[in-house]
Amino acid sequence: MKKKNILVTGGLGFIGSNLIGMLIKQNYYVINVDRVSYSSNFYNVNEHKNNKFYKFYRCDIKNKKKIKNILNKYKPVCIFNLAAETHVDRSIDSPKNFLESNIVSFFYFLECFKEYSKQKLETKLIHVSTDEVYGDIKKGRSSEDYPYKPSSPYAASKAASDHLIRAYVRTYNIPAITTNCSNNYGPKQHPEKLIPKLIFNIIKNRNLPLYGNGKNSREWIHVNDHCAALIEIFKYGKIGEFYNIGSNKNLTNFQICKTLIKVANKKIKIGKNVKIKYVKDRPGHDTRYALNSKKIKKKINWKSNIDLLTGLENTFSWYLNNFSYFKSLNQKDIKLRFGLKL
Repeated sequence: MKKKNILVTGGLGFIGSNLIGMLIKQNYYVINVDRVSYSSNFYNVNEHKNNKFYKFYRCDIKNKKKIKNILNKYKPVCIFNLAAETHVDRSIDSPKNFLESNIVSFFYFLECFKEYSKQKLETKLIHVSTDEVYGDIKKGRSSEDYPYKPSSPYAASKAASDHLIRAYVRTYNIPAITTNCSNNYGPKQHPEKLIPKLIFNIIKNRNLPLYGNGKNSREWIHVNDHCAALIEIFKYGKIGEFYNIGSNKNLTNFQICKTLIKVANKKIKIGKNVKIKYVKDRPGHDTRYALNSKKIKKKINWKSNIDLLTGLENTFSWYLNNFSYFKSLNQKDIKLRFGLKL
């Protein structure tokens, strides 16, 4: 039986590369399209490079000619769109890059998909977005009909892309679904993100920087849980719908930090410099994100399965056993952003 083709954009990134591994294990042929930016890493897909059921194309999603050719050649039954600028601090420093990538490039991609979908082939687009579009959730949890109130340029750019999807489904009847997920963690995540940054610093006997007072609360979900949810939505999700994907488990950044120190104590000897260091807060920093994920549980029968402590233990072990991952990153970029030599 011939394998079904699935296209993943942004497949050299954190979530995309983990999704690719899961899809290949589930017997799909995967086409990875990535423009190769600072957050792209070939290390993430090394295990697949010689797999005959995996194909990589270096391509920006705004390149309509190349995207059109790829779609017509492989006729994917699903496209998972993970091509996006996602690092909030960078969006504050340079919002233009985020508007160009997450809105303008995505618009060109949508136009291409709109034309392709007119062929009435078996296909659907899963647009992967974020809980940050809802903004600060002081109390309770944001459901799919909660108003968008993005705070950062990153969140605003993702909100705009979500609105584009909604408009194209309504106006052009494209077969698309949008997902909004909480904070991911796990293997292959860029060290600009909190958890891999803390793990790296613990291993290297460095201070653990936390913004502000460390009380910002996030809902944490393991990347494998997120990817499993995306595949279930591809199989059973309803066209035009939005689905929140969360774990219903919130911890403050301080709590995450203390938990990681406890995890590390079981695995390595922690140095004397491993101490929390509070740093100047991020401008516009949201206090709390929290999703209501009852819809996906009710409609698709999905819920997160990976316990946070177990997930953090496995994540720490992965970075400890794959420390060369940090060396595989763009060293010039890391030094510029962090003043660090990895």
